[in-house]
Amino acid sequence: MAQVQVQAQNANAAAAAAAAANGGAANQFVTTSLYVGDLDQNVTDSQLYDLFNQLGQVVSVRVCRDLSTRRSLGYGYVNYSNPQDAARALDVLNFSPVNGRPIRIMYSHRDPSIRKSGAGNIFIKNLDKAIDHKALHDTFSAFGNILSCKVATDPSGQSKGYGFVQFDNDEAAQKAIEKLNGMLLNDKQVYVGPFLRKQERDGVSDKSRFNNVFVKNLSESTTEEDLDKIFAKFGKITSVVVMRDADGKSKCFGFVNFENTDDAARAVEDLNGKKFDDKEWYVGKAQKKSERENELKQRFEQSMKEAADKYQGANLYVKNLDDTIGDEKLKELFAPFGTITSCKVMRDPSGISRGSGFVAFSLLKRQIEL
Repeated sequence: MAQVQVQAQNANAAAAAAAAANGGAANQFVTTSLYVGDLDQNVTDSQLYDLFNQLGQVVSVRVCRDLSTRRSLGYGYVNYSNPQDAARALDVLNFSPVNGRPIRIMYSHRDPSIRKSGAGNIFIKNLDKAIDHKALHDTFSAFGNILSCKVATDPSGQSKGYGFVQFDNDEAAQKAIEKLNGMLLNDKQVYVGPFLRKQERDGVSDKSRFNNVFVKNLSESTTEEDLDKIFAKFGKITSVVVMRDADGKSKCFGFVNFENTDDAARAVEDLNGKKFDDKEWYVGKAQKKSERENELKQRFEQSMKEAADKYQGANLYVKNLDDTIGDEKLKELFAPFGTITSCKVMRDPSGISRGSGFVAFSLLKRQIEL
């Protein structure tokens, strides 16, 4: 409970410092209205009022309900008379249990474009099942002001192993991605990257769809008629060609174009790696030159990353640091374990430690157990 009280005392100072550092930009997020989500079905208006009124003067409280059944929709709103009380309530009560279920609080934005823009929004996967909303919030709050934070759960409340964090600016989100992507959280290597909205994900999916199929390692005797006969069972074909040199000799590769993209995909899945005339065929998407070059570049970069990961020592994320621990002290504490390449304690805009930091080793001498 002492830790919660300290957070409450520092809430206004931190908010003011952030606003000053951002030229007042943070003020657009500091309002008197709070959204309260993940409510138990039986939570009432009076329960919320009693809870939130402890932190300041509450003007109104509303648990949102279905118009016909009057059943709770699992969320509500609390309005304070001043933004300082709202900030304090957000800081102290976020993820507090109500009826045995942690509630999730964030500022209520009347302008839906702030939420829907996707700015500052990141996606995290491969989370340990023990990491809940609060643990995720505590981990990512080191990088900036969080608008919303959620771990996806199943109907029983168990984590699905992924979650979302939205910062109030893209810079904070980018810092979090750079520092935490690939890091170990609870002994699991997490993926942290930009959140893609459905239309963006669909766009990526569309790029992977194709009609034209490339076939190579053909025998010299394979003709267009042979290819047509083999590929026709997957769907309607619009064209077939075996590539030949100036003398008409087969170059042992060709192309089959389907009318339907799903048919092309099934042909690739079924025929790639199969043998015809003692030749193992490669069957895949026919790529443009630019696509081939991009794929080769990505493969090279991935192989370089894997090599770097294989030989690197370790990158550690450290939290629950005392306020008195700075970069040098952190380095001194971890120096016995190996060669340190960088060491940093995360701080808010006013220079106050956020209680977490990073230590990067080039080589670990021995296992660290804390």
